[in-house]
Amino acid sequence: MLDILIIIPVLNEEKNIFLIFNKIKQNLKKNFNILFIDDNSNDKTRQNIYYLKKKYKNIFLIKRPRRLGIGSAHKVGLSWGYKKKYKYIITMDCDGTHNPKYINKMLKIAKFQNAQIITTNRFLNKNSLEDWSTWRILLTNLRHIIIKLLLNKNSIEDWSTGRILLTNLRHIIIKLLLNIQFDSSGAFRLYKTREIQINDILLAKNESYSFFWESIFILTKKYKIKEIPINLPGRLSGSSKMNFGEIFKALGYLLIFFIKNRI
Repeated sequence: MLDILIIIPVLNEEKNIFLIFNKIKQNLKKNFNILFIDDNSNDKTRQNIYYLKKKYKNIFLIKRPRRLGIGSAHKVGLSWGYKKKYKYIITMDCDGTHNPKYINKMLKIAKFQNAQIITTNRFLNKNSLEDWSTWRILLTNLRHIIIKLLLNKNSIEDWSTGRILLTNLRHIIIKLLLNIQFDSSGAFRLYKTREIQINDILLAKNESYSFFWESIFILTKKYKIKEIPINLPGRLSGSSKMNFGEIFKALGYLLIFFIKNRI
């Protein structure tokens, strides 16, 4: 069985391909493979991946005909990794916001602690978002707060960022009890494939950003999850792919999911 596969979905990340690869190589001394999943980038993303493929034997690429969604990319990559029988599968973004320096800690926890999924939490460290713009911090905290309120009874009043927003939202959004205890919207994770059934992951139906919290909601019912705190710097280059349309779709999906699980 191969040991480590790192899955990195990409869309117009030409300036980040080499940067993230070099950061992974610098931080991870063990043998690893990288699977890029490209949703038909219209810049030089694919050309840069092809360059790496020619130079290194541990680079793989899945080419998709159009933008099919970040959640869809993760499911395709995870299915590919399971078929190849990797022991550990790590998923992360290409934009530099997921620092590869945390991978070794994730692997250590996976090896020595009783947890099947290792996730990262952007909200445990007070200054974890210090390099982000005010707008991105607001959107990230808004999304996280809504998910926590709708899917978890635990309070997050100890947050420094977002406390005022939470106070106002608390009177509007009904507390629901689906009990997600984690930073469930993040994509930086490790899966122990020997202990997790791929079909359980694929029960998450959403093809976009909601895949992340939906999969965590499903997996917490059967598997143990361990979190590590991380800092989340600003992206290395380029712009975020999340727009208002994606945000409203995610919120709508969350509300429908909540209603279905309350019935």
